[in-house]
Amino acid sequence: MKVTICRKEHFNAAHRLYHPDWSLEKNQQVFGKCSNVNYHGHNYELVVKLTGEPDAQTGYVYDMKKLSDLIHENITNRFDHKNLNLDVEEFFHLNPTAENIAIVIWNILRNKIDKNLDLKVIVYETERNFVEYPGR
Repeated sequence: MKVTICRKEHFNAAHRLYHPDWSLEKNQQVFGKCSNVNYHGHNYELVVKLTGEPDAQTGYVYDMKKLSDLIHENITNRFDHKNLNLDVEEFFHLNPTAENIAIVIWNILRNKIDKNLDLKVIVYETERNFVEYPGR
């Protein structure tokens, strides 16, 4: 009997989508206004889903307070009000697309959460644009 729990958090961050080997023109052709040399920002919504069997004693799949604290300590504090390209080490050489942001967040959290639980990360870049990463 597996159950999925979900925790929703948010962070605000700036980024620029670009490929360093391409010209400014090609970057703008591929990434449009998202390649603005002065960056642009989003109010990201993050949903972290854990799936597993509820504990026989607590009834929890995972303690929601513990999950919230884990996200704040490892993601929100690291990404919120930052320029992802300039301030977050994982994106120094990785284009901070919503896809890559989801993968980076999943990798950070995967190392902190029991491997018996399935982990899925959803990142909303806008209300209408979001990505989901269920891991490898």
